[in-house]
Amino acid sequence: MPLEKPYASIPGTVIFDADQARVGYHLNQFCMSLMKADNRARFKADNRAYLDEWAMSEEQKQAVIARDYNRLLALGGNVYFLAKIFSSDGLSFQFAAATMTGMSQEEYAAMMLNGGRSPKNDHLLETKPHG
Repeated sequence: MPLEKPYASIPGTVIFDADQARVGYHLNQFCMSLMKADNRARFKADNRAYLDEWAMSEEQKQAVIARDYNRLLALGGNVYFLAKIFSSDGLSFQFAAATMTGMSQEEYAAMMLNGGRSPKNDHLLETKPHG
């Protein structure tokens, strides 16, 4: 019997719990592989070929290729592991977080300096591909 998750309905939020960790295990292991320069080079040379070496779902692979970070979170990705993807692309954590909220880096920084995202803006975390 699964445990009740009172946090499951927080708008715009994916909680990385044990279930998410199980779903995203191979995705997160792939992300960690990008810590090695030779793996980053192989990934950058041919995303698909490198992803096909991992036992990830097709949906996870497509989300990586699209750099759809919000979708990757929903598919079991942990943001600290996903950081390896955007770092491999030469992007900052702030840039990726801004992209995930649909804001510019400046808007995102100002929001965070002013106390963070308002619950009234939960629509900001809808799945939006990087691009």
